[in-house]
Amino acid sequence: MEYIKYFQYNSVVILSYFFISLAVLILNYLSHDKLNKKLFSSYRSSLLNPLTYVRFITHILGHKDWEHFIGNFLYILLIGPMIEEKYGSINLLIMILITGVVIGVCNSVFSKNRLLGASGIVFMLIVLSSFVNFQAGKIPITLVLICLLYVVSEIRDGLFKKDGVSHFAHLLGAVCGIVFGFYFM
Repeated sequence: MEYIKYFQYNSVVILSYFFISLAVLILNYLSHDKLNKKLFSSYRSSLLNPLTYVRFITHILGHKDWEHFIGNFLYILLIGPMIEEKYGSINLLIMILITGVVIGVCNSVFSKNRLLGASGIVFMLIVLSSFVNFQAGKIPITLVLICLLYVVSEIRDGLFKKDGVSHFAHLLGAVCGIVFGFYFM
């Protein structure tokens, strides 16, 4: 127990998001994917069902499998603490929740697919990271390059690849990152 004093919970929102999503992944595995289907996926369903509104946000906690989880959280753990330090824990939590709701609602309205995972949040963080060293009156070249590289490749992949990945969610996450970046300047 003496070793615990050497660890610091240095990014409250990001680490909490990681551990909650990890718990959901484990519980979903134990339930044979029933938990994700019932509570941690966004999909078109009746607006009279109260779980529809819950799933608009909880889909960002669910992941298909370990590889999906790791693929998202490597980026989140890498970029998230920097964003949390820059914008504050409460603002980051609000940005994550708003991005999740925007993606969940849009998926329910415009798609018939089941959506889960944190990739929209990843794209929001990636784009938002280009605003960290923003100077008034100047557009960061990193923002332009990120938009060109990530957003254009997502549009291309969304149009031409049938890989089961929600490129629409990635684009919505990127748009949210741009909006938040300009809002919090």
